[in-house]
Amino acid sequence: MRVRWPSRRRTEDGRARRGRGLRAEGLALLALMLRGYRPVARNLKTPVGEIDLVVRRGRVLAVVEVKTRGTLADAAASIRPEQQARIRRSAEWLLNRRPDLAHLTIRFDAVLVLPRRWPKHLVDVDRQS
Repeated sequence: MRVRWPSRRRTEDGRARRGRGLRAEGLALLALMLRGYRPVARNLKTPVGEIDLVVRRGRVLAVVEVKTRGTLADAAASIRPEQQARIRRSAEWLLNRRPDLAHLTIRFDAVLVLPRRWPKHLVDVDRQS
């Protein structure tokens, strides 16, 4: 059996995509901090999935998915129900490890990042779908 290595172009595309994602998450975090949120975790990897951002404001703990697309509609449509379920399981995992956060109201938010625009914060995405 012949083993095929990924092409150089494919790995460069992956690195560029990862870089864009990290910049989008940084911009999303900045936008949330300007709204009074404090960062709790960023790029949290759990055994059941990954959470882009976890932020807190008052008694609310927001688990945030950051999406970067060309249009607002494409970004909003890219948040699929199965992805929401995976992020919800990751949030449960986090709360089991951080009992100090368990008393907070948990919410699933999204931040949509578009080219040359300020990020759009969608509050409580679970209730909107």
